[in-house]
Amino acid sequence: MNKVELIGRLTKEPEVKLTTNQTQFCNFTVAVDRRFKDANGQRQTDFINCLAWKNTAVFIQKYFHKGNRIGLVGSIQTRSYDDPNGQKRFVTEVVVDEAEFVESQGSSNGQATQNTQASVAPTAPVQDDSFVSDVGGELPFEA
Repeated sequence: MNKVELIGRLTKEPEVKLTTNQTQFCNFTVAVDRRFKDANGQRQTDFINCLAWKNTAVFIQKYFHKGNRIGLVGSIQTRSYDDPNGQKRFVTEVVVDEAEFVESQGSSNGQATQNTQASVAPTAPVQDDSFVSDVGGELPFEA
């Protein structure tokens, strides 16, 4: 099975282009943070090349902009081509089948989201009552 699921940020404005057969496509790069920090306590980022076709390409261009978080589902594709100097080049990219929103419109600025999270980060454990039911404050399940 060849299936990829990513959540990351667009590194530039997506732009729909046309093939010689007038088929719409969009190449873009998504910056995806790794799960763990390195030895210096820094989170590493991978830059994943993506390719969307037809309606998916148009959807991404219309609703997503540089810096927006985006959720993608697709598959990995490898291909090769000869560059103008005659050198064979290899490309690995994600061919996008689905794209979805993963943040609200108001929090599309990564820095604002990061600052908000940092300013409310507790120094000690805090009980979150946001999941408590409106019916008498009872939980709808056993804890």
